[in-house]
Amino acid sequence: MLEEEFMTKSRANPIKKSSANRLVLIDGHAILHRAYHALPPLTIRSGELVNAVYGFTTMLLKVISDLKPKYLAVAFDTEKPTFRQAEYIGYQAQRPKMEEELKGQIEKVYEVLAAMGIPIFEKEGFEADDVIGTLARQACRTEKRGKKKTRKNAEKIEVVIVTGDRDMMQLIGPRVRVYAPIKGLSEAQFFDEEKVQREIGVRPGQIVDFKGLTGDPSDNYPGVPGIGPKTARELLEKFKTLEKIYKSLDEAGRFFNPSVVGKLAQGKESAQLSKKLATIICDVPIKLDLKKCEFEFSEEEREKAIKKFKELGFKSLVERLATPASAKASAGRQKTQKKRQGEGQLKLV
Repeated sequence: MLEEEFMTKSRANPIKKSSANRLVLIDGHAILHRAYHALPPLTIRSGELVNAVYGFTTMLLKVISDLKPKYLAVAFDTEKPTFRQAEYIGYQAQRPKMEEELKGQIEKVYEVLAAMGIPIFEKEGFEADDVIGTLARQACRTEKRGKKKTRKNAEKIEVVIVTGDRDMMQLIGPRVRVYAPIKGLSEAQFFDEEKVQREIGVRPGQIVDFKGLTGDPSDNYPGVPGIGPKTARELLEKFKTLEKIYKSLDEAGRFFNPSVVGKLAQGKESAQLSKKLATIICDVPIKLDLKKCEFEFSEEEREKAIKKFKELGFKSLVERLATPASAKASAGRQKTQKKRQGEGQLKLV
């Protein structure tokens, strides 16, 4: 069966409580899209598609098992246009609308998160990136305020952002890392400041300057026409930021080909707009409540999650939530269960 086949590649240990002060922020839409495209169509008895829900939930359990967060939250985009569309009408204009088959599964993902006691953050007019950037900044500021009050008792928060969106790399810092899926849903890797420098060729804080110069086809903003990644890296290595490049445009002629300087001069307005569009907003009007984000996963929440998983036909995921006692009891029933046609079992379309 497809579900069992997939689970052998992404099986994780049962959920355990964290000992670290780690806040994990999940980019809901990014992971949901990845899940939808990683798995073939799967339906439950009612005929409803659940492949995105199943993939998202599997990734969620893997994240919890691997990262063992003390605090956990998920951020989603909203259907409303964001300030970026208002700023630039072409922003993401080339992207097709979300498929109805995927759109219809979002509510079930919300239900899974509610059953597990995981809070959802979203804000009209902003992307999930902005919400996550704001929550990450507030977490770091909470730590700083704590240090001022009492250095010994200050809670040092480590932030891990789960996303496949490389724009999020700009948020990486001493206490912020990105955990990015690299192969479907079953493998992921950490990005810190050094890894960003090695793989992208600029520091995390320079990513918005880099995008200002090169643009971003996936978001449909142009950057400076004729300036590619290699030249952009060289410019940023010399001048550090987009603003300093333009302040030193006359000086740039001593180090770069006149055609490069000419392109920069002609593309100044586009570069500034592109950087603005690339920059994640970190002061969205939302508030991080760490107490509400604390991932306790009580017995009541476990039972709610198991009930929801059974409704969705996620039999293998039910097993992963089993306590040692219930796991032992279910082991004796496994042979019998395999002989039956499971009610609500996932089916490959």
